Amino acid sequence: MAFRRMEEIHAAETAKSESLFLYIDVPRFDFPVLFTEPEASNIPQSTNVHPTAIPLVTPAAGAAAPLMDFKAEMQIWGIIDPDIARENPVEDKHRRLVRGHRGGPLDRELKPDAKTRDELTAIINYPPTQPLTSEDKDLIWKFRFYLARDPRALTKFLKAVTWKDASEVKQAVEILLPMWTEVGIADALELLGPSTSDSRVRSFAVKQLKRADDDVSSLINVAQTHLKMIALKFESPSSSSTKDRASGLADFLVERGAAHPVLGNRLNWYLMVEMEDKMVKKMYAKVAFEFQRQLNESESGAQRREVMRRQAELIAILSTRAKEVRASKDSRQKKIDKLKAFVSDPKNGLINMPAPLPLPLNARIMVTGLVPEKCSVLKSNLQPLKLTFKCASESGMEAEEYSVIFKNGDDLRQDQLVIQLFTLMDRLLRKENLDLRLTPYDVLATSSIEGMIQFIPSSTIRVIIEQYSSVLGYLRAHYPDEGSVGTYGVKKDVIETFVRSCAGYCVVTYILGVGDRHLDNLLIAPDGHFFHVDFGYILGRDPKPFPPPVKVCKEMVDAMGGAQSSHYARFKNYCFTAFSILRKSANLILNLVALMVDANIPDIKHRDVHEQIQEKFRLDLTEEDAIKHFETLLNETSYFTVMFDRIHDLAQYWRS
Repeated sequence: MAFRRMEEIHAAETAKSESLFLYIDVPRFDFPVLFTEPEASNIPQSTNVHPTAIPLVTPAAGAAAPLMDFKAEMQIWGIIDPDIARENPVEDKHRRLVRGHRGGPLDRELKPDAKTRDELTAIINYPPTQPLTSEDKDLIWKFRFYLARDPRALTKFLKAVTWKDASEVKQAVEILLPMWTEVGIADALELLGPSTSDSRVRSFAVKQLKRADDDVSSLINVAQTHLKMIALKFESPSSSSTKDRASGLADFLVERGAAHPVLGNRLNWYLMVEMEDKMVKKMYAKVAFEFQRQLNESESGAQRREVMRRQAELIAILSTRAKEVRASKDSRQKKIDKLKAFVSDPKNGLINMPAPLPLPLNARIMVTGLVPEKCSVLKSNLQPLKLTFKCASESGMEAEEYSVIFKNGDDLRQDQLVIQLFTLMDRLLRKENLDLRLTPYDVLATSSIEGMIQFIPSSTIRVIIEQYSSVLGYLRAHYPDEGSVGTYGVKKDVIETFVRSCAGYCVVTYILGVGDRHLDNLLIAPDGHFFHVDFGYILGRDPKPFPPPVKVCKEMVDAMGGAQSSHYARFKNYCFTAFSILRKSANLILNLVALMVDANIPDIKHRDVHEQIQEKFRLDLTEEDAIKHFETLLNETSYFTVMFDRIHDLAQYWRS
């Protein structure tokens, strides 16, 4: 009956159309469905429109017309494969056959030919963010013993390991990993990131950092302690015990902090701030407990713990006073008078301290009290306190002073990390004998909403223009040289300092994508040091539209004598040289910035910083082409920037 009916339908359709038809008889089941596969989730989007119609092909003149108009009569539907995201068992078996342990003895003597060696070199030179293809991984595994002689190959080799294969992991960690005797600091930091879960690999990275820390000429200094603290967040829960810590990173930090007072001071404040985060409070509390325990066992432990207690008391007093100033409705002058009276009162213990105290901001500075006459309230939205400390001096010598800004209501952790990266880049440049006279001032977050900043006597470019008409007029007023030739009446060394520091900050702020640049956060010291402040917007974020990638304002160029002057040409050469030097250390900077993302700072959390920073270095270009690209950005002028600077000036005027 069914076949007879199908023949009747076929005859009727054939009479109406010349198209061919395929008939499918679908079986029917009268039983309930016992199993159904769930729909796939997170399926990658297809590039085709769904449903996709096959395009109609118009025949050429004289050609036969197609038998069927596909566009009008049928459609092709994309069918989603729910297993597409899972590992292909065929590929998995192929990998196990290729990497079989039987080939191990032969692989030890295996050496690549010239073509394969070039391919391996290209893979090793990948930036740390670039994923490896299955072919890349197989090639690295095949020549793993050969690559063990190259320190740069370790991170790529570990990415090629299949960590769910126990035999492969055993060979990688127990046999091959010890063959890499030394690796660079950049690679060690990458191994402490979130992509490394094996505690033995993390322990190996910590050993490399220990070796680097013991080297006096190492680039790892007190500033990087915070970034190592961030790396602690990637420790597995099983290694959170200070006694049985698998990687030893916390033990390393505690030992270094207990042995060196300056490092210990920073470590103590970092721990205090991180313990405010409920997610990691327990882990950091254990590290803090172990740190205090080791201090107790040291020879000067009781004295150092007393110093930390006094520092905490000082910060608590300043915090309370800063909150009262912010909440007060009094005029600014009245607030200043009250602050001076508070500092002058001996009952508060600020004018004369019972004993010299290492300043929390910089433990190398020993302070003995505050100078009431030089304390003030700055003209700003948050109304921070400007405090001047008396420093301890040797007998018979006049005591020096050290000024700080104490801010309440602002998270300084982001500024702190940016300044640390500026410090690192400055050291990288100096290592190549390029001193751009940067001013990475000290910043310390004492909590998630307050902290201290070193105060450097200087003026914003906006104030300089208002008072001196030009930057040159400002420099000439402080360091005049009437007999100078080619320096516009300013001492030669001051102009050179200005040119170098402008070049340095142009490059480092470009690399970190510092935004919201205007004439109120570009400062110049009387001796010509130019520097940036306020790093609330980084990694490409900017509240203004169309921001220039490199911030060089007109006032800076005019101070060099214009775009055609020899000073501006020297400024550009400094920029190109600095960019080229830092580009060689791109992996180190990329890995450090990657750790910043996990510093629990809202503004940079969950941002794709790898692509942001990698795009700045243009690692896909040759060095010559990358410098040309940077020169193009340097020469770009944004009329929007000038307009928004003027709008900002008007806003500041009406606010005052």
